[in-house]
Parts: sequence; structure tokens; C-alpha cells
Amino acid sequence: MSGHSHWAGIKHRKGINDAKRGTIFTKHGKLITIAARDGGGNPDMNFQLRLAIDRARAENMPKENIDRAIKRGTGELKDGATIEEIIYEAYGPGQVAMLIKTATDNKNRTLGEIKTILTKTGGKLVPAGSVSFLFKRVGNINVQVLNGDLYETEMQAIDAGAEDTVFSDNILIVYTHPEELQKVKDGLEQKGLKIEDAGLIYSPVQKTTLNEPDKINYEKLLETLDDQSDVQEIYDNL
Repeated sequence: MSGHSHWAGIKHRKGINDAKRGTIFTKHGKLITIAARDGGGNPDMNFQLRLAIDRARAENMPKENIDRAIKRGTGELKDGATIEEIIYEAYGPGQVAMLIKTATDNKNRTLGEIKTILTKTGGKLVPAGSVSFLFKRVGNINVQVLNGDLYETEMQAIDAGAEDTVFSDNILIVYTHPEELQKVKDGLEQKGLKIEDAGLIYSPVQKTTLNEPDKINYEKLLETLDDQSDVQEIYDNL
């Protein structure tokens, strides 16, 4: 997907062992907790919570884990930990601009670990505002194209209010204005289309390319960041 949520693609790049599955469930749990804390524990009334639960279910996260994360967010389950969302700005190998979205109960620990990972792989943290201007916030919906009928699916997306569309690997990537994400997603589902994933992302305003050595180093950086339990999503301008 453009704007690359690299975490969303983990399962396609490498097998998920038990330890990896636990890390992914931890990531989902934090997002569910934050969404429930900010908008309430009813997914029918809280769109961000509904999105977080849908993503967790797509990864086969157990229902009891989801329920526990919701209760932690609404305050029904108290564990003393307050989770914060923090976006770090960085440059990776080859000067790739990066936004690293985290959810953490210890920002000093998270900052230190991310800084170490970046330093070891040829990247560096930069002050807030250094690269964020290279991205814009958009709604992103991945729609499965059934029977190869791309044109029909694209017309349905446009009719539902899509701002733009891109086709990639049997997936129609639909972009929306941030405030219209829910309306467009609901419209696509009402048309019977299968939604693979949906959410708000940071899409690059301008894109860059990497030479082969930098590309290899950048993939190593992404894999290491993916394994850090506080890292939720990574956006770049590739």
C-alpha cells in the first residue's frame, strides 16, 4: 500500500511463530485500548475501535484478548499502565523519510530502543517537523478484487466516494479524505465488496527510490523495527 504501513505486511514477508504472534497481539491490544479509551468501548459507536478490532480479528487474535484490551481502555480493567501514541520522525538508509508510529507505556524505553535500532542500521532520529511535512493524512481502504473485475470494483469505489484508487496485486487501494473514511468504507461494504484492511495512514507527498545496497539495509531496518513491540506502523516516502 502506498504510504507503506509495513506492519500490515509482516505476515506476508515471514512466517509467524509463537513469539511473533504474541508481539502482534500486543500491538493490536494497545491500539484497541487506545481506541476504547478515546471513544468508548462500543464498536458500533466508535469507528476507530471497530477498525482496531477488525484488524485484530484478521490476525486471529482471541476474543478474550480483545475484550481485555477494551476493558483496559474503558477503565474496567486497571493495570496501572497508561499507553501513549507517539510518532517519531527519522531518516533511514539512503535518506528515506520515515514516520514511526508507536504505542508505549514507557516512552523513554521506546525512544532509546528505536534510536539504537536506527543507529545500527544506518538511520537516525530527527526533530519533530523534519520529515512530517513530506506526508499527508489520508484514509486508506484495501479492497479485494474478485474475479479480476478491476474496472467494476473501481467504479463502485468511486461511486462510494473514493478520492483516488491504485491497483496492486489483486487489491484495489482506495484513498479518501480522512473525515470520509467511515462513509466510504461502509459504502463499499454495502456494495458487497470485501475489505482487506482500512485505516488512516500517512501518504508521501513526493516519493524517492533507493539503490540496491540501501534497499537491503532498509529492509533489515524494517524487520528490526517490526519486531519492536511498541512500534505500530511505519510510513516512508518510497
